[in-house]
Amino acid sequence: MQLTRYTDYGLRTLIYLALLPAGRKASIDEISQTYAISRNNLNKIVHQLGKAKVIQTQRGKGGGMFLNLPADKINIAEMVLLLENTMQVVECNKPTCCISPACKLKGIFADATQAFVTSLRGYYLSDLLVDEQKSLLKISVS
Repeated sequence: MQLTRYTDYGLRTLIYLALLPAGRKASIDEISQTYAISRNNLNKIVHQLGKAKVIQTQRGKGGGMFLNLPADKINIAEMVLLLENTMQVVECNKPTCCISPACKLKGIFADATQAFVTSLRGYYLSDLLVDEQKSLLKISVS
């Protein structure tokens, strides 16, 4: 199983926001520069996370973004499922696979994917922050 860069960048964004001091907001430019993520990708990610009410965004002077939920309430599995376009390991229908009717791989991969998601359900954003704040942030956010 390999997650897309989009999901990776989304999780990095959440990590960054979780590390901010209370009351501090981050900008797209700030996260983009810190984690070397294109501004265009980050705009899409922030829009999706905002639409899902995981983060809040405020426009204008003094605006920015911040977590809408505490880090210990943001489940990693839920974020992966939100950000990933598909959790299919293989695509059996495009083009249609000639052995699909007899193939057992589809079921095995579905079981493995479910086990992966089940494992991730045991982790929260707060679990990613323990003892690693300086390394994860790479800069100070005073």
